[in-house]
Amino acid sequence: MKLFKELTYKAFGDKAILIEWPVKIDPEILEDIIQLKSKIESELSSEIEEVVIAYNSITIIFKCSINHLDETIEVFKNLHLSESKINHHIKSLWKIPVCYDTTFGLDLEVLSETLQLSKEEIITLHTQPQYTVYFIGFLPGFLYLGGLDERLTMPRKATPRLQVEQGSVAIGGSQTGIYPMESAGGWNLIGKTPVPFFDSSKDNPCFAKSGDTIQFVPISMKEYKKICLEVEAGVYELENTLLHD
Repeated sequence: MKLFKELTYKAFGDKAILIEWPVKIDPEILEDIIQLKSKIESELSSEIEEVVIAYNSITIIFKCSINHLDETIEVFKNLHLSESKINHHIKSLWKIPVCYDTTFGLDLEVLSETLQLSKEEIITLHTQPQYTVYFIGFLPGFLYLGGLDERLTMPRKATPRLQVEQGSVAIGGSQTGIYPMESAGGWNLIGKTPVPFFDSSKDNPCFAKSGDTIQFVPISMKEYKKICLEVEAGVYELENTLLHD
């Protein structure tokens, strides 16, 4: 694993510290971030309220105000540069069923014309990769994924929709994602999953976490409706494989 030594440390309000890596989407940066997060949670759990991951940064939020900023930053620098490695981070590969029927893929036709790809080619290119979950944000349960085939890059819509259905699968710029709940949104809709991505009644509301991988699996409308019934009945189990470091 690559260790990034040139990081930026700075105060983020009076109770948090922001640590930044080089500005790019990079799986090695993500692994370095996850390792530091694990070390912080292992060594400083009694002092920390929350640790928030983004593409190239981590924000450590303390329970109380930080009194000695330089000393606290030095603690994080030493933790980051320490040779110890947390090996108990278990990752999962989640298989997400998606129906690419034009009933849900409202922008498939526009993507096909703009990208000069058939709808079948778009679906193939979208379902082939295993996407890395970098972090969760924007909406509770919204996964920021890396790994979209660059041939599917499509600018966000100039005028966002006021209503995007829960489960909608979309492309925005060089990213793809799933709307975990109904909301406004400007990404290009290409399909829909019957799988819920956020359930506040569960101890772990979102099944995925940073470092996990996602792979989309195409399903028919008939299969989509069947899974919807299984989800509603509480008997549907999402396929996943554990991946150990």
